[in-house]
Amino acid sequence: MTVIRPFRAWRYNDKLTQNIGDQLSPPFDVVSPKQRTALYQNPLNSIHLSVPSGDQPAQQAAKTLEKWKIEGVITQDEIPGIYVYYQFFRLPGDQKEYCRKGFICMIEASFWEENVVLRHEDTIPSSVNDRTQLLEATQLNASPTHGLYTDPEHRLETLMDQSMEKALYEAEDFQGVRDVMSVIREKDKIQQFLSLLAEKQIILADGHHRYESSLIYRRKMMQNNPHHHGEEGYNFHLMYITNTESEDLKVLPTHRLIKNISAMDTNELLSKCSVYFELKSQENNCDIPEVIAGKTWTFGLLLADNCYKIQLKPELHHELNLPLSASLKKLDIVVLHYFFLEKVLGIAWQEQRKSDQIAYERSFASCLYQVSTTREAQMALITNGVSIAQIKEVCYGGHLLPQKSTYFYPKVICGFLFGSIHEERL
Repeated sequence: MTVIRPFRAWRYNDKLTQNIGDQLSPPFDVVSPKQRTALYQNPLNSIHLSVPSGDQPAQQAAKTLEKWKIEGVITQDEIPGIYVYYQFFRLPGDQKEYCRKGFICMIEASFWEENVVLRHEDTIPSSVNDRTQLLEATQLNASPTHGLYTDPEHRLETLMDQSMEKALYEAEDFQGVRDVMSVIREKDKIQQFLSLLAEKQIILADGHHRYESSLIYRRKMMQNNPHHHGEEGYNFHLMYITNTESEDLKVLPTHRLIKNISAMDTNELLSKCSVYFELKSQENNCDIPEVIAGKTWTFGLLLADNCYKIQLKPELHHELNLPLSASLKKLDIVVLHYFFLEKVLGIAWQEQRKSDQIAYERSFASCLYQVSTTREAQMALITNGVSIAQIKEVCYGGHLLPQKSTYFYPKVICGFLFGSIHEERL
């Protein structure tokens, strides 16, 4: 049973919200060093709470938070609510404007074994530790993670659309996305959210490290509190929740860059590749995303001076000898990691998650630049995205996708609101 709660958000004061865009920042796992340097120059930007600087960043964030509260930089809403959050965006080469609709609430930080919140990928321990220290020091969720529920009837969208008629904020973020937020405070409407979500499982789309830090902290507090009753703030986690059935929920591909491979002659590489894949040379490497689009087990192989479409020989798929479910074995990304990374390049499946020979890049243009211009990478493997249907099949079946399989776009920004877990009642 999924338990969600309305909450009293901490938000920037009215004077600062007139230019709310100045306070926005990317989530911690995508903000670049260059972006950090620029955002740190604004002493009131939300990055000081989400990705604090200094030798003791967690303690620095706690000091900043206390200072902002005392000085009235941020204030807490008097009445709890569910905060509706729409993101309007376009995709390259597509003139259509999309709108991803969702809402931000507090959700009970259910443990993985309860099968209420379902993860779709593993986490990196060092990043979890960093987020846990920050949560413990500040008692604050500085930015929401992203969860998915399934409702083919779209029963909450009408309530959210009505709320958007009185928006609290509107701003353009670092992605060029137009973010708009409103709030629902009517008890009867909030109850509709609570009732619908109670019967759903939640797939964690983005924010695995932040969510796991909430689990670690919750377990610690439960063990140390002999009077634990389940309504304490530490039981909850800030999440942005969207409907898997929306046509505007987009998952973009994440490509693979290959580095530090022992010298391999191009002819040797192509010869090994041809054992498993049909190869077709491409005259224009910029066309690769379109050439492979929608084709099963088909990828682009970018080399310094050449480009190929490679497609697994379907009769070889049964050789995919890994202890994985049938739904996972069908995925393009599993096929790529097994037949190309392991069989062709020799990077063993069990070593790939921690390998320094594999890097991940969302931008096709960046892949092209790093392979053909700067030669930072020896090759790039261009992929298609994982579909929502595939994600649902894998996650509802109790399985995990390979690392960096998904890139939900756009990213959920930080700065519109913050969720405290300090109070007994949210």
